[in-house]
Amino acid sequence: MTTVAVTPHPYRITPARVLRSEWHKLRSLRSSWITLGSAAALVLAVGIVMGTTYTSGGGDSDVDTVIMVLYGSALGTLCTVVLGILVTAGEYSTGMIRASLTAVPRRLPVLWAKTAVFAATVFTAMLATSLVTFAVAQFFLDDTDQAASLTDPGVLRAVAGSAAGTTFLSLIALGLGALLRSVPGAIGAYIGGVMVLPEVLSMLPYDAVDTAVRYFPTQTAGVLGSATPLPDAASNGAALLALVLWASATLLAAAALLRRRDA
Repeated sequence: MTTVAVTPHPYRITPARVLRSEWHKLRSLRSSWITLGSAAALVLAVGIVMGTTYTSGGGDSDVDTVIMVLYGSALGTLCTVVLGILVTAGEYSTGMIRASLTAVPRRLPVLWAKTAVFAATVFTAMLATSLVTFAVAQFFLDDTDQAASLTDPGVLRAVAGSAAGTTFLSLIALGLGALLRSVPGAIGAYIGGVMVLPEVLSMLPYDAVDTAVRYFPTQTAGVLGSATPLPDAASNGAALLALVLWASATLLAAAALLRRRDA
């Protein structure tokens, strides 16, 4: 009996190679760095404005320090949300998705790699931005009643929570992009479903609706970015769990359709 040596295929598909491919695609696009840079610039600019214009005893004296300093995170999140949609739906608009799925016929590793690379990139960028913004703003707030330090109770957690909230909201947008395969459609779905719908529901005079709205994505992301408990809001643990479930549900729905539909 003759034994034949089998040489491993040099181009075998592995999770590491799929991740490397998605990282290369993300970092090689100029729009990725422009969008992330815009998000960081908005957060920092608003933080500096809040720090330089604040006076003790004013109307914002009862606002949580981290929320006030990182108020620009709401604008920065809009940038990362658009980037998340471009990461998935953008490939369908350019036709690049056909090459990606041809290279990785099992399909789902492409989506999971996109998710992992995007989440790590956004969280790292926004965490660094939040830390810098907090430090710069506190330079101007040093002699005010909003002076705080990262070592104060809840502050570092809230700064990291703000970055995490932005990341989860952006992952929901990434999932919507994969679901709808349309950049305008996904942006419209995010604005209508994530931003507008909770505000409309909160106007209904039902306690059950008010309770449900507390666990919508934008509301729970706000909880994570506060150093002190917010009134009539979910706890930090419940808010984090809700965001994980929202992002997971969107991505799992996108995964199910990715396996069924043609590219």
